[in-house]
Amino acid sequence: MPSDATPDPYEDPVRFGQRVQILRTRRGMTREQLAGLLGHHPSWVKKVETGKMKMPRLPEILRIAETLRVRRLSDLVGDIGDREVQLFVGPGHAKLPAVAAAINAVRLRDDRPAPRTEHVRARLARAWSARHCAPNHRQVLGDVLPDLIRDAQVAVRRAESAADRRAAQAVLSEVYSLAQFFLAYQPDAALLWRVADRGMVAAQESEDPHAIGVAAWLAAQAHRDSGPGHFDAADEVTRETLAFLEPLLPEAAVEVRAIAGALTFEAGYTAARRADTGTAWGWWDRAKRMADSLPAGYSHPVTSFGPAIMGAHAVTVAVELRTGGESVRQAARAEASAIPSRPRRARHRIEQARAYHLDGQAQTALSTLEQAYEAAPETIRYNGYARRIVLEETESRLPERRERAARLAVRIGMLAA
Repeated sequence: MPSDATPDPYEDPVRFGQRVQILRTRRGMTREQLAGLLGHHPSWVKKVETGKMKMPRLPEILRIAETLRVRRLSDLVGDIGDREVQLFVGPGHAKLPAVAAAINAVRLRDDRPAPRTEHVRARLARAWSARHCAPNHRQVLGDVLPDLIRDAQVAVRRAESAADRRAAQAVLSEVYSLAQFFLAYQPDAALLWRVADRGMVAAQESEDPHAIGVAAWLAAQAHRDSGPGHFDAADEVTRETLAFLEPLLPEAAVEVRAIAGALTFEAGYTAARRADTGTAWGWWDRAKRMADSLPAGYSHPVTSFGPAIMGAHAVTVAVELRTGGESVRQAARAEASAIPSRPRRARHRIEQARAYHLDGQAQTALSTLEQAYEAAPETIRYNGYARRIVLEETESRLPERRERAARLAVRIGMLAA
């Protein structure tokens, strides 16, 4: 290893504090930023990293893991036994190899008739609808994505005119967007980024405002989830795309106006992750006005953006700002049943659970996670925030909470081999 290389945090023996420092650095965070997100003074972080303070208790370890987006708890604390605890990566889905093979395949020869772009788009619409209705939404997507990816690629390659090719590129971009929902939080980050890049390229080639907006919405999330060092990239994607879309909005179709609203909220979400309260709520207010301008009951087929989602978005902003009381107030206001998508409803329940947990209402948090499980088991199974709450509560001093958390841990597969 070169003398100037970054140490590998997964190579034992490495102290807990060293791991924190390495993982923090790789996320592009300063000690001051990490301390602020954890609610501590920078000197506390320094003591942890230099070994002057012993390893914290599990709740604090899990807060550090969440802030640093640690994928496996062993990455942070070292060898924890025979079984690794996955946090921000769920289990690899049984359909992942087939979807990956479809994405990675090079198809230069294919004798089958080229599918019509309109037919591929209709199948894509049915796939989105099926995802929103299904509790096992990754299974649903895993069944349809391999053929859908292949046919969308063929439609682009065999397009007979420039206009046909642009239309096919728009469909291909949104097929890649659908694939990102399947791949999110699975153990193949490189594949997820490859699909995100391909989706953005196809969207730009299509010149279709909706496809460009969806690809940018997902790219901004991918950058933000990569850590504070990538927040600027998330903001850049959001700002540039909104600047492109805004002149089109007065005459735009409803789905284009909705994706612009979804991007507007994403700017607020990133600001909340920065702990910039005023900016976060300012973007939320703007997104709320955009949502209210959409038809009553409208829900965007990809992002779920619409009037019903803004309460859920308010919970997310408050939770990311670490405001326990405000988080609970927003959680009480937001009506989950108004969200038509089952996976999105489950995600909202998880955000509500984060709010209750942040406010010290552990029993209510567990109850809300149970509701998330009932809405869409595959959402909670792959959600790092939910897994963190459950893991922390399995260490509760109260037997009732320990037992309830343990039952939920079994249901969501945290103890699976």
